[in-house]
Amino acid sequence: MRHALKEFALPVFAIAAALLLFGVLVAFAGVDPVEVWATLFKGAFGDWFSWQNTLQRAAPLMLTALCVALPARAGLIVIGGEGALVLGGLASAALAHAMPLPGNIAGTAVVCIAGALAGALWIALAGWLRQYRGINETISSLLLAYIAIGIFKHLVEGPLRDPASLNKPSTYALNEGLLIGGIGGSDVHWGFVIGVVACLGLAWWLRATASGFSVRVVGGNPRTAQLVGLPATRLILGACALGGACAGLAGAVEVAAVHTNANASLIAGYGYAGILVSFIARHNPAAIVPVAILFGGFGAAGSLLQRRLGLPDASVLVLQGIAFVLILASEGLRMIDWKALRARVPQGGESGVSHAVPKPNAAEAVQ
Repeated sequence: MRHALKEFALPVFAIAAALLLFGVLVAFAGVDPVEVWATLFKGAFGDWFSWQNTLQRAAPLMLTALCVALPARAGLIVIGGEGALVLGGLASAALAHAMPLPGNIAGTAVVCIAGALAGALWIALAGWLRQYRGINETISSLLLAYIAIGIFKHLVEGPLRDPASLNKPSTYALNEGLLIGGIGGSDVHWGFVIGVVACLGLAWWLRATASGFSVRVVGGNPRTAQLVGLPATRLILGACALGGACAGLAGAVEVAAVHTNANASLIAGYGYAGILVSFIARHNPAAIVPVAILFGGFGAAGSLLQRRLGLPDASVLVLQGIAFVLILASEGLRMIDWKALRARVPQGGESGVSHAVPKPNAAEAVQ
């Protein structure tokens, strides 16, 4: 119980501290921090319109956070979800234009699968480079994200460009029957449900299946995994591919539910924000859901901060950056043995100098 409370308290403390520091920064800009906090809450959760905007932004955050969380459970820190997202969106738009698809849910599923496969292959490449070439997966996945964005821009502005897109290059739009609609006529599309189901399903997989347990063993204690004969390389590549598939699916959902085509608006930073969401959730897929909703709300409130208080729309990125730094700092606090630290602090009139009594060795104990 105490361990669970500690797991919950540190992220909450980090977010609260980030909001406090963000308030101090805006105070230097001449804005009332209390008004900023109130506007953040109102823009994220103040009414039904705000909730719709928040949940719409939370959908890709859940899936890109899984791109970080699943490899992390296998012991790898992969931060290239942005690249998998844009390639997933590009693959879904390209497939819909390259071949005739049924204009129903089956066609939409094929479009989403294409995006998931593109993302899976891209992130699995980072895992392959780690396992077979010894290249750090954090660096390789980040650099691969830049390569993916370059490929995306080249194809969208060149071979796959719709000639009718003049000022804003994009691919051909998806047919109406392939689009993902809203839930009950709202602006919250079914991608949000896909994200929630993916998070809860993968949380169950990690917790209740033999393969999920094997992934956690490989990530928690690689030496033990080797001793019991687990196929560590295969499990690591599988976790990377599964995480990449989630990020690629996020790109496909953004194309089919929001943009209707692949364009530069896909490069919105959801892959990078997913890193923060995963770390705050402690790489727990089930905990990703509420954290993604919270940070989706922060993103939704950015425009309201600009309209009401004159702050830049990107000021919420500053808040996210502060939160990320504090989350990393909280990881250091988590590793401290507080009982041992208190034991070393002098109590009362004690001088703090411990006089250790030498213990007898084994031979002396036998005699």
